Amino acid sequence: MTDAMKRWEIPSFGLDKLRLAAAPRPQPKAGEILVRVEAVSLNYRDTQVIENGMTATLEFPFVPTSDMAGTVVAVGEGVNRFAVGDRVISTYISGWTDGAPRSWAEMPTQGGPIPGMLAEYVATPADWCVRAPKSLDAAEASTLPIAALTAWMALIELGQLRAGQTVVVQGTGGVSLFAIQLAAAAGAKVIVTTTSENKIARAIELGATHGINRNTEPDWHVAVRDLTGGRGAEHILEMAGGENLRRSLEAVAPGGRISIIGLLESDELNSSIMPLLGSRASLVAVAVGHRRALEDLVRMIDHHDIKPVIDGRYTFDQAPEAFAHLNRGAFGKVVIDVATA
Repeated sequence: MTDAMKRWEIPSFGLDKLRLAAAPRPQPKAGEILVRVEAVSLNYRDTQVIENGMTATLEFPFVPTSDMAGTVVAVGEGVNRFAVGDRVISTYISGWTDGAPRSWAEMPTQGGPIPGMLAEYVATPADWCVRAPKSLDAAEASTLPIAALTAWMALIELGQLRAGQTVVVQGTGGVSLFAIQLAAAAGAKVIVTTTSENKIARAIELGATHGINRNTEPDWHVAVRDLTGGRGAEHILEMAGGENLRRSLEAVAPGGRISIIGLLESDELNSSIMPLLGSRASLVAVAVGHRRALEDLVRMIDHHDIKPVIDGRYTFDQAPEAFAHLNRGAFGKVVIDVATA
């Protein structure tokens, strides 16, 4: 083992500033593990952090991205969670082991403001990692920490999804496709709203029951009512914000739940409060989750043999191309294979 490695970093804000640089290989301190990174998956927030920090203060040069899978190659003093040779994945929110969340200031996130994972090696606290699923390769496992865990928190951990309930999933990004797979595995009926018949067909292959093309049926909430005999859906994953929330409120079943996950169309939620009062629904913000929930998710992934949907895989030196793919839209996840040996 040499003492040098390569990593992607930005010297200042801007995706056009992303550069491949040499750096010393980190050494694990007490309580840390040294991980040979094998794969990193990209999230839309990674682009925003690179472009403007997403309100976080970054220390430059900054290494981006939060989600990784790799193998432990060294352990620091006092580490007993892992041993050399263990396969691990990262968590996103530092220090959140279980229970109710604390403030972002008390639990900073990896990949901004905490330096990220787009490097050949990372030294990270052992408590910030969990064991990777046995059934997934590194590229597949790297997709879980944000996208899959967000879907799990919305539907299973917080939503307490039950078999026979109806779930509306909006779009076909990483969170949405995991939501389809998890809900189907739990015995729920899944309605997906998207923008093409091809995407609907692919979503049905993953376990969706019905698809609604928003281009031909912009008032998709009416179609949801029709498909549920007028009742509506017990769970809706709100991915757009803005005017779309009004449709979600019209589509939710009495006593149902709308999980606010994405704001792809607007960072505002625009609607009269009357539909919410009429449905007695819950409107809940979901922002990833804690370590224990990720460990629970890993067990379900292995038990049901759920395979993440990867729309593109890129080599380590193709990181800019991977970000370009992410930013033009992907059906599922985009992954960078850091180490393929």
